[in-house]
Amino acid sequence: MEFALTEEQEELASMVRSLLDKRGDARVTTYDEALWQTMCEQIGLPALGIPEEHDGAGFTLFEALVALEEVGRSIVPSPLLSSLVTSEALLAGADDDARARLLPRLAAGEVGAFVDGDAPVLDGDLATIVIAAADDDGLYEVEGAEVTWTPSMDQTIRLATVEGGTRTRIGDGPSARDRARLVGAAGCAALASGLAARALDMTVSYSKERVQFGRPIGSFQALKHRMADMLVLSEMCRSASWAASYAVATHADDAEQLTHVAKAYCADAVARLAAETVQLHGGIAITWEHDAHLVFKRAHALGQLFGSATEHRAAVTL
Repeated sequence: MEFALTEEQEELASMVRSLLDKRGDARVTTYDEALWQTMCEQIGLPALGIPEEHDGAGFTLFEALVALEEVGRSIVPSPLLSSLVTSEALLAGADDDARARLLPRLAAGEVGAFVDGDAPVLDGDLATIVIAAADDDGLYEVEGAEVTWTPSMDQTIRLATVEGGTRTRIGDGPSARDRARLVGAAGCAALASGLAARALDMTVSYSKERVQFGRPIGSFQALKHRMADMLVLSEMCRSASWAASYAVATHADDAEQLTHVAKAYCADAVARLAAETVQLHGGIAITWEHDAHLVFKRAHALGQLFGSATEHRAAVTL
Protein backbone atom coordinates (compact mmCIF):
# COMPACT_ATOMS: atom_id res chain seq x y z
CA MET A 1 0.00 0.00 0.00
CA GLU A 2 1.34 3.41 -0.99
CA PHE A 3 0.07 6.45 0.85
CA ALA A 4 1.27 9.50 -1.04
CA LEU A 5 0.01 12.68 -2.66
CA THR A 6 -1.26 12.59 -6.22
CA GLU A 7 0.51 14.57 -8.92
CA GLU A 8 -2.14 17.32 -8.67
CA GLN A 9 -1.80 17.49 -4.90
CA GLU A 10 1.99 17.67 -5.17
CA GLU A 11 1.62 20.52 -7.65
CA LEU A 12 -0.76 22.33 -5.30
CA ALA A 13 1.70 22.03 -2.42
CA SER A 14 4.51 23.24 -4.67
CA MET A 15 2.51 26.29 -5.79
CA VAL A 16 1.64 27.28 -2.24
CA ARG A 17 5.23 26.80 -1.08
CA SER A 18 6.60 28.83 -3.99
CA LEU A 19 4.22 31.71 -3.35
CA LEU A 20 4.95 31.78 0.38
CA ASP A 21 8.71 31.56 -0.23
CA LYS A 22 8.47 34.63 -2.46
CA ARG A 23 5.86 36.68 -0.62
CA GLY A 24 5.63 35.32 2.92
CA ASP A 25 7.61 36.77 5.80
CA ALA A 26 7.67 34.83 9.05
CA ARG A 27 8.86 37.94 10.88
CA VAL A 28 5.68 39.85 10.00
CA THR A 29 3.46 38.84 12.91
CA THR A 30 0.41 40.71 11.65
CA TYR A 31 -2.06 39.54 9.04
CA ASP A 32 -0.94 40.43 5.51
CA GLU A 33 -4.17 41.12 3.65
CA ALA A 34 -2.39 41.53 0.29
CA LEU A 35 -0.75 38.11 0.64
CA TRP A 36 -4.06 36.52 1.63
CA GLN A 37 -5.78 38.01 -1.41
CA THR A 38 -2.99 36.70 -3.63
CA MET A 39 -3.43 33.23 -2.12
CA CYS A 40 -7.15 33.47 -2.82
CA GLU A 41 -6.94 34.87 -6.34
CA GLN A 42 -3.97 32.92 -7.72
CA ILE A 43 -4.51 29.56 -6.00
CA GLY A 44 -8.04 29.75 -4.60
CA LEU A 45 -7.07 28.29 -1.21
CA PRO A 46 -10.27 28.97 0.76
CA ALA A 47 -12.37 27.65 -2.13
CA LEU A 48 -10.65 24.26 -2.41
CA GLY A 49 -13.04 22.30 -0.20
CA ILE A 50 -16.21 24.24 -1.03
CA PRO A 51 -18.62 22.60 -3.53
CA GLU A 52 -18.91 24.11 -6.99
CA GLU A 53 -22.59 24.93 -6.47
CA HIS A 54 -21.42 27.44 -3.85
CA ASP A 55 -18.72 28.95 -6.10
CA GLY A 56 -16.04 26.71 -4.68
CA ALA A 57 -13.31 24.81 -6.50
CA GLY A 58 -15.01 21.46 -5.91
CA PHE A 59 -11.97 19.63 -4.56
CA THR A 60 -11.99 18.18 -1.04
CA LEU A 61 -10.96 19.22 2.42
CA PHE A 62 -7.86 17.05 2.00
CA GLU A 63 -6.44 19.38 -0.67
CA ALA A 64 -7.12 22.35 1.58
CA LEU A 65 -5.23 20.65 4.42
CA VAL A 66 -2.32 19.86 2.08
CA ALA A 67 -2.13 23.60 1.40
CA LEU A 68 -2.42 24.31 5.13
CA GLU A 69 0.66 22.16 5.77
CA GLU A 70 2.64 24.52 3.53
CA VAL A 71 1.26 27.49 5.45
CA GLY A 72 2.57 25.79 8.60
CA ARG A 73 5.99 25.37 7.01
CA SER A 74 6.17 29.09 6.19
CA ILE A 75 5.09 30.26 9.71
CA VAL A 76 3.31 33.25 8.12
CA PRO A 77 0.08 34.52 9.69
CA SER A 78 -2.89 33.24 7.70
CA PRO A 79 -6.65 32.96 8.31
CA LEU A 80 -6.85 29.78 6.22
CA LEU A 81 -7.53 27.45 9.17
CA SER A 82 -10.30 29.59 10.63
CA SER A 83 -11.95 29.96 7.22
CA LEU A 84 -11.76 26.19 6.62
CA VAL A 85 -13.32 25.51 10.01
CA THR A 86 -16.10 28.01 9.28
CA SER A 87 -16.79 26.56 5.83
CA GLU A 88 -16.96 23.00 7.14
CA ALA A 89 -19.20 24.04 10.04
CA LEU A 90 -21.61 25.64 7.56
CA LEU A 91 -21.58 22.57 5.33
CA ALA A 92 -22.29 20.35 8.34
CA GLY A 93 -24.96 22.34 10.15
CA ALA A 94 -26.29 25.34 8.22
CA ASP A 95 -29.54 25.46 6.28
CA ASP A 96 -29.61 25.80 2.50
CA ASP A 97 -30.16 29.56 2.55
CA ALA A 98 -27.19 30.20 4.85
CA ARG A 99 -24.93 27.99 2.76
CA ALA A 100 -25.99 29.78 -0.42
CA ARG A 101 -25.31 33.20 1.12
CA LEU A 102 -22.13 32.58 3.09
CA LEU A 103 -20.10 29.88 1.35
CA PRO A 104 -19.53 31.90 -1.87
CA ARG A 105 -18.20 34.74 0.25
CA LEU A 106 -15.79 32.42 2.03
CA ALA A 107 -14.73 30.91 -1.28
CA ALA A 108 -13.96 34.40 -2.58
CA GLY A 109 -11.63 35.10 0.35
CA GLU A 110 -13.68 36.70 3.10
CA VAL A 111 -12.35 35.56 6.45
CA GLY A 112 -14.58 33.34 8.56
CA ALA A 113 -14.56 32.66 12.29
CA PHE A 114 -16.35 30.04 14.37
CA VAL A 115 -17.42 30.80 17.95
CA ASP A 116 -17.48 27.73 20.18
CA GLY A 117 -18.45 28.61 23.74
CA ASP A 118 -16.46 31.14 25.76
CA ALA A 119 -13.03 30.34 24.35
CA PRO A 120 -11.04 32.93 22.37
CA VAL A 121 -12.03 32.88 18.72
CA LEU A 122 -9.40 32.13 16.09
CA ASP A 123 -9.07 35.14 13.74
CA GLY A 124 -12.21 36.65 15.26
CA ASP A 125 -10.86 40.17 14.81
CA LEU A 126 -10.25 39.60 11.09
CA ALA A 127 -13.50 37.86 10.23
CA THR A 128 -16.32 39.36 8.22
CA ILE A 129 -18.34 36.15 8.56
CA VAL A 130 -18.88 34.93 12.12
CA ILE A 131 -21.00 31.93 13.07
CA ALA A 132 -21.59 30.53 16.54
CA ALA A 133 -22.83 27.27 18.03
CA ALA A 134 -24.98 28.14 21.04
CA ASP A 135 -26.04 26.23 24.15
CA ASP A 136 -29.61 25.95 22.82
CA ASP A 137 -28.28 23.65 20.04
CA GLY A 138 -28.71 26.33 17.40
CA LEU A 139 -26.18 27.59 14.84
CA TYR A 140 -26.22 31.36 14.50
CA GLU A 141 -24.84 34.01 12.19
CA VAL A 142 -23.40 36.83 14.32
CA GLU A 143 -23.41 40.43 13.07
CA GLY A 144 -22.34 43.65 14.73
CA ALA A 145 -20.53 41.96 17.63
CA GLU A 146 -17.94 43.67 19.81
CA VAL A 147 -14.63 42.05 18.89
CA THR A 148 -11.47 42.50 20.95
CA TRP A 149 -8.05 41.16 19.99
CA THR A 150 -6.58 38.88 22.66
CA PRO A 151 -2.76 39.08 23.04
CA SER A 152 -1.00 35.72 22.83
CA MET A 153 2.56 34.37 22.99
CA ASP A 154 2.50 33.53 19.27
CA GLN A 155 1.13 36.66 17.65
CA THR A 156 1.05 34.98 14.22
CA ILE A 157 -1.99 33.04 15.50
CA ARG A 158 -4.62 35.69 16.19
CA LEU A 159 -7.24 35.23 18.89
CA ALA A 160 -10.13 37.48 19.87
CA THR A 161 -13.17 37.67 22.10
CA VAL A 162 -16.53 38.07 20.37
CA GLU A 163 -19.36 39.46 22.48
CA GLY A 164 -22.89 40.66 21.84
CA GLY A 165 -24.17 41.45 18.37
CA THR A 166 -27.26 40.34 16.53
CA ARG A 167 -27.70 36.61 16.17
CA THR A 168 -29.78 34.97 13.46
CA ARG A 169 -30.43 31.23 13.64
CA ILE A 170 -29.19 29.45 10.52
CA GLY A 171 -29.05 25.77 11.44
CA ASP A 172 -28.04 22.97 13.77
CA GLY A 173 -25.39 23.80 16.35
CA PRO A 174 -24.18 20.34 17.48
CA SER A 175 -23.49 19.15 13.93
CA ALA A 176 -21.58 22.32 13.12
CA ARG A 177 -19.68 22.25 16.42
CA ASP A 178 -18.62 18.62 16.03
CA ARG A 179 -17.37 19.23 12.51
CA ALA A 180 -15.59 22.46 13.46
CA ARG A 181 -13.72 20.78 16.32
CA LEU A 182 -12.72 17.84 14.14
CA VAL A 183 -11.52 20.01 11.25
CA GLY A 184 -9.78 22.40 13.64
CA ALA A 185 -7.80 19.61 15.29
CA ALA A 186 -6.88 18.03 11.94
CA GLY A 187 -5.88 21.47 10.67
CA CYS A 188 -3.60 22.02 13.66
CA ALA A 189 -1.95 18.67 12.94
CA ALA A 190 -1.38 19.81 9.34
CA LEU A 191 0.13 23.10 10.50
CA ALA A 192 2.33 21.20 12.96
CA SER A 193 3.48 18.83 10.23
CA GLY A 194 4.61 21.76 8.10
CA LEU A 195 6.28 23.39 11.08
CA ALA A 196 8.11 20.13 11.86
CA ALA A 197 9.55 20.08 8.36
CA ARG A 198 10.61 23.73 8.72
CA ALA A 199 12.36 23.02 12.02
CA LEU A 200 14.24 20.07 10.55
CA ASP A 201 15.29 21.96 7.41
CA MET A 202 16.50 24.95 9.42
CA THR A 203 18.55 22.79 11.75
CA VAL A 204 20.15 20.63 9.06
CA SER A 205 21.05 23.70 7.01
CA TYR A 206 22.61 25.42 10.01
CA SER A 207 24.61 22.30 10.92
CA LYS A 208 26.26 22.43 7.50
CA GLU A 209 27.24 26.08 7.89
CA ARG A 210 28.28 26.36 11.53
CA VAL A 211 31.94 25.44 11.99
CA GLN A 212 33.40 24.37 15.32
CA PHE A 213 36.86 22.87 15.94
CA GLY A 214 37.55 23.31 12.23
CA ARG A 215 34.60 21.19 11.07
CA PRO A 216 30.90 21.77 10.28
CA ILE A 217 28.98 20.72 13.39
CA GLY A 218 26.77 18.50 11.24
CA SER A 219 29.73 16.15 10.78
CA PHE A 220 29.76 15.25 14.50
CA GLN A 221 28.19 11.85 15.08
CA ALA A 222 26.25 12.87 18.19
CA LEU A 223 24.51 15.69 16.30
CA LYS A 224 23.82 13.42 13.33
CA HIS A 225 21.93 11.10 15.67
CA ARG A 226 19.86 13.95 17.06
CA MET A 227 18.97 15.22 13.59
CA ALA A 228 18.10 11.67 12.50
CA ASP A 229 15.67 11.54 15.43
CA MET A 230 14.24 14.88 14.27
CA LEU A 231 13.69 13.41 10.81
CA VAL A 232 11.77 10.48 12.27
CA LEU A 233 9.55 12.82 14.28
CA SER A 234 8.90 15.00 11.22
CA GLU A 235 8.00 12.05 8.99
CA MET A 236 5.74 10.57 11.66
CA CYS A 237 4.00 13.93 11.98
CA ARG A 238 3.31 13.96 8.27
CA SER A 239 2.00 10.39 8.24
CA ALA A 240 -0.32 11.01 11.20
CA SER A 241 -1.51 14.30 9.74
CA TRP A 242 -2.23 12.90 6.28
CA ALA A 243 -4.11 9.94 7.73
CA ALA A 244 -6.31 12.22 9.82
CA SER A 245 -6.79 14.73 6.99
CA TYR A 246 -7.92 12.06 4.53
CA ALA A 247 -10.25 10.45 7.06
CA VAL A 248 -11.85 13.78 8.00
CA ALA A 249 -12.17 14.84 4.35
CA THR A 250 -13.90 11.57 3.39
CA HIS A 251 -16.02 11.38 6.56
CA ALA A 252 -14.52 7.99 7.36
CA ASP A 253 -15.75 6.02 10.36
CA ASP A 254 -12.36 6.33 12.07
CA ALA A 255 -11.95 10.06 11.37
CA GLU A 256 -12.41 11.10 14.99
CA GLN A 257 -9.99 8.47 16.28
CA LEU A 258 -7.30 9.32 13.74
CA THR A 259 -7.68 13.03 14.43
CA HIS A 260 -7.20 12.54 18.17
CA VAL A 261 -4.06 10.50 17.45
CA ALA A 262 -2.70 13.04 14.96
CA LYS A 263 -3.32 16.08 17.15
CA ALA A 264 -1.79 14.42 20.21
CA TYR A 265 1.26 13.07 18.37
CA CYS A 266 1.96 16.16 16.29
CA ALA A 267 1.60 18.53 19.25
CA ASP A 268 4.12 16.59 21.32
CA ALA A 269 6.49 15.94 18.42
CA VAL A 270 6.64 19.53 17.20
CA ALA A 271 7.31 20.78 20.74
CA ARG A 272 10.28 18.42 20.93
CA LEU A 273 11.45 19.47 17.47
CA ALA A 274 11.25 23.13 18.44
CA ALA A 275 13.36 22.45 21.52
CA GLU A 276 15.96 20.58 19.45
CA THR A 277 15.99 23.43 16.93
CA VAL A 278 16.86 25.89 19.67
CA GLN A 279 19.43 23.56 21.23
CA LEU A 280 21.24 22.72 18.01
CA HIS A 281 21.37 26.33 16.83
CA GLY A 282 23.08 27.36 20.04
CA GLY A 283 23.21 30.99 21.17
CA ILE A 284 21.88 32.47 17.90
CA ALA A 285 18.55 30.70 18.48
CA ILE A 286 17.69 32.91 21.45
CA THR A 287 18.10 36.15 19.52
CA TRP A 288 15.27 38.07 17.83
CA GLU A 289 17.28 38.05 14.58
CA HIS A 290 16.82 34.30 14.09
CA ASP A 291 13.60 32.42 13.23
CA ALA A 292 14.10 29.72 15.89
CA HIS A 293 11.99 31.60 18.43
CA LEU A 294 9.15 31.76 15.88
CA VAL A 295 9.25 27.97 15.54
CA PHE A 296 9.24 27.61 19.33
CA LYS A 297 6.27 29.94 19.81
CA ARG A 298 4.22 28.41 17.00
CA ALA A 299 4.90 24.87 18.26
CA HIS A 300 3.57 25.62 21.73
CA ALA A 301 0.60 27.62 20.41
CA LEU A 302 -0.44 24.71 18.19
CA GLY A 303 -0.12 22.44 21.20
CA GLN A 304 -3.07 24.25 22.83
CA LEU A 305 -5.21 25.28 19.86
CA PHE A 306 -8.25 22.99 19.39
CA GLY A 307 -7.28 20.88 22.38
CA SER A 308 -4.04 19.86 24.05
CA ALA A 309 -2.19 16.61 23.44
CA THR A 310 -3.33 15.38 26.84
CA GLU A 311 -6.99 16.02 26.01
CA HIS A 312 -6.76 14.26 22.67
CA ARG A 313 -4.90 11.26 24.11
CA ALA A 314 -7.62 10.93 26.73
CA ALA A 315 -10.23 10.86 23.95
CA VAL A 316 -8.57 7.99 22.04
CA THR A 317 -10.59 4.80 22.43
CA LEU A 318 -8.63 1.58 22.75
